[in-house]
Parts: sequence; C-alpha cells; structure tokens
Amino acid sequence: MHRLIAERGLDDTGFTVDDARAVLRDMIRARRFDERALALQRRGWMSGYPPFRGQEAAQIGAAHAMREDDVLLPTYRSNALQIARGVPPSDIFLFRRGYAEYESDHDVPVFPQAVPIASQLPHAAGVGMAANYRDDDYAALVCFGDGATSEGDFHEGLNFAGVFDAPVVFFCENNGYAISLPRERQTASESIAAKADAYGIDGMQVDGNDPLAVREAVEEGLKKARDGEPVLIEALTYRQGPHTTADDPSRYRDDDPDLPEWRVRDPLERFEEFCREQGIVDDELVESMYDDADDELREAVETAEATPEPGPDELFDYIYEELPPELEQERSEYMAFVDEHGPFELER
Repeated sequence: MHRLIAERGLDDTGFTVDDARAVLRDMIRARRFDERALALQRRGWMSGYPPFRGQEAAQIGAAHAMREDDVLLPTYRSNALQIARGVPPSDIFLFRRGYAEYESDHDVPVFPQAVPIASQLPHAAGVGMAANYRDDDYAALVCFGDGATSEGDFHEGLNFAGVFDAPVVFFCENNGYAISLPRERQTASESIAAKADAYGIDGMQVDGNDPLAVREAVEEGLKKARDGEPVLIEALTYRQGPHTTADDPSRYRDDDPDLPEWRVRDPLERFEEFCREQGIVDDELVESMYDDADDELREAVETAEATPEPGPDELFDYIYEELPPELEQERSEYMAFVDEHGPFELER
C-alpha cells in the first residue's frame, strides 16, 4: 500500500512545493467543475452527469504522474483526470450536451470517454501493443471503476497486455460501489489488485484519497509498463455522491460506511490541510486558486453556449474515416428527408 500523508511529510516524498501546489490547484479545479456540472444538469442545461466528488485525489495524482506523450483512455467519471491532462472543460460540457468529443483543437493524447463498462480496457492493450510495434516510448493509462472488473473486457484486456508485454497501467478507482453493488458482493478476491496475479502482471494498492501517494504509485507503474511490465493499480477511494444524477445512493448505503476514516474523508480537505501544515499554501493562495477555477468555468460555459449546434449531416461524421457505400447511401437518403421535412429539433 502506497500512503504518504499519514506517514510522511513533503520532504520525505521526493516532491517539491511546486508539485504539491500544482496538485492542489488541479484538485480545486476538478471540485469546482464537478459542482458546476451538477448544478447545470439540475437546471436542464445538459442531460445526465456522473459526479466524481471524493475521487479527485486519485484522478489528479494519476494525471500528474503521466508524461505528455502518454495516452489516456478515460471512462465517463474521469473528468478530473481529463481536465488535469489539458482537455478544456468546455469540451466535456459539450460532450454532456450531445456534441461530438472533442470540439476544440487540443493536442492531448486522449481517447473519448468510454461509457460502456470496461470496453476501453482491450483498447488500452491495443494502444500499448501499437507502441511496441512502432518502437515508441509512450505508455497507456486506462481508467475504470471496480464494477468493470466483473466484465469480460477487463480479463481480456489484462490477458492481452500480460501476454504481449504491452506498456499499460490499468488504473482502477475502487470507490466502494458499482452503482449500488458493494465490492464484497462483486468478487471474492482479497482485493482487486490481487487479480493481477492471474495474468502474470504486477498489482498494487494505493490510498486513492492521497494524491501524492497516487502520483508515486502511477509513476512507478508507468516506469514498469515502459519496461514491458504492465501493471494493475487499485486506488482505494470513495464516491461521495450518486453514481449519476439519476441515482439515489441513500437507498443502498449508509452515511457512515464500514470503511476506514482515511478512505471516506474528503480528499480535497485532507490535502489542503496537509499543504497548510507543511507551509505550502496560505489563505491568499488557496483563495486565488478557487477564483481562477471559477473564472475558468465561466469561460467554459460561455464557450459551450456559444458553440453552434451540429448539423444533421454530422451524424455520420464520427463513425469511419471513410464512409462505406451503404452509409453513404443512408446519408444521402437522410439528407434528402431533411431537405424535404426539415431537421428534428429537441426542446432544451
């Protein structure tokens, strides 16, 4: 188990003051994004939204461990990781409003969010195998929840990566529940990290509410992956809110879960407290971080609202690089229908 805050000060971690400030800044950006997105969804600005409050430390720590050329394969709850990697918040807002991902011209090596559970894990193995074939030095980091470990794609992805020495870190955010199903109802394994043994790869657990511990673990995992040893990392964290905005967690869990205090404590409060105790930040600096995050989100919402709605012909633009003949025919027929009857419009 990688743990830092409870056992070591910053001087013993190998990280600098600037490292810690950058992590805290991104955790604040992520928290503000989550709060704003939830408020926007509640007023009908976008359809559904999967909150990640409580999981910021795991995602920001992982993001800060990645190199610029490392490839991220996110799941639908990986918005904090995407933002910390450089994906504009406006792109994520637009995705939630039904636009294609991604709208801006950013050059972040990131796949689209995977909504089907675990479907991105075999893709990650393929990305890693491609790096080997091309003799490239990047690694892939793929994110998923504990529920994904019950899907066949989880086992296939780890098996391929293990057999072909693919440079992949499989990053599981174990937040305690797969929607309403607790981990102990999902697997009899001692841990999710232990599942790595079956595929001949390394497995490790980390305190997922400690961003520096996560960064240390993921850095170690990425180094091993680049040396031909894929790794499964289980970050123990806790989802403070609902699975999605359509969920009511009070129906299946108590306010005081049977988990250790370090796992359920708010990771942002915990890390800010650590930074203050270490003399890394003061009131003025923390306040400026919140102000900057709020300014960024205001601009992101304005950008999303100013983005023209996609035309009906764009329905076919993101399927194949070159449309096969049958889809070309469908597109022609559809556009002829639109020309005659007009596009179907939804009320927002």
